[in-house]
Amino acid sequence: MTASETEEYRPESAMVVVAHPDDAEFMVAGTVAKWAGRGTEVTYAIITNGNKGSEDPEMTPSRLAETREAEQRAAGRILGVKHFEFLGYEDGYLVPTLDLRRDITRLIRKHRPEVVLCFDPTTRFILGSYPNHPDHRASGDATVDAIFPSARDRLTFPELLSDGLEPHKVAQLWMGGSDEANVWVDIAETIELKKQALLAHPSQLDEGIADFVVQMSRGQAKDQPFELAESFRRIIFDRPPEELAPQD
Repeated sequence: MTASETEEYRPESAMVVVAHPDDAEFMVAGTVAKWAGRGTEVTYAIITNGNKGSEDPEMTPSRLAETREAEQRAAGRILGVKHFEFLGYEDGYLVPTLDLRRDITRLIRKHRPEVVLCFDPTTRFILGSYPNHPDHRASGDATVDAIFPSARDRLTFPELLSDGLEPHKVAQLWMGGSDEANVWVDIAETIELKKQALLAHPSQLDEGIADFVVQMSRGQAKDQPFELAESFRRIIFDRPPEELAPQD
C-alpha cells in the first residue's frame, strides 16, 4: 500500500480490541484520533481490568481496576472514541478461551465495525528482544478467531442470535505490534492528541512518555515519506480474485 492510499482510507466504523487500559493509546491512538476527527465511529473494547499494573504496596486490585477504567475513558474521550466496552477479565491471566471468543464475537455483532484493530498474535518478541505480554497475544488470538469465523457464521454461538445479535462480516483487520507491517498511517497531525491520551493514564505513565512516543512513532515511520507513523499488518477480507496477490 502506498502512502497516498493510506491517507485516503477512512472506515465508517472501527473497533479497537486490546488487553489492557492504555494498550490502545500506545498502539493506535494517532490513527483513532485521525479517523474519529474525520467522522469514524470508534469503539474501544478493553478485555482485562488492568488490576495488576502497580508497584504501590498500598494499592488494591479493585481500586486499581476502577482507576484504570476511569483513565481509559478519559483517554478515549481525548481521541474522540464514542463507545467503551470493558469485559473485566483478570489482568495477567488471559488465555484465548471459547468464552473470550464468544464475548468478543458478541461485541463485534453488537457494534458491527467495518474495521477491527488488535494486537498481532504472532508477535512473540517486540523489536526482536522485548517479550510481548502474553495478554496481548491472547487478546489478538481471540479477536482474530472472533472475526473469522465466529462473528460471520450464524450457527456459531447460536445463543447470540437469541439476544438479537445477527452475524456480521468485518471488512478489514488491522494488527498493531506486528513484524509484518504493510500499512502505515501518518500521525503528525494527531501526535499531540496521542501524547495527551497517554498522559491520561497517570497510574501507569509519567511525563517521559511524551518523548518516548515520538521516538516510537519515528521508528515506525522508517522508510515512509513522513516523519511520524503508526504501522499495522492489514488483512482485507472478501477481496475479488483479481486482487488476491501479495499486498504491498
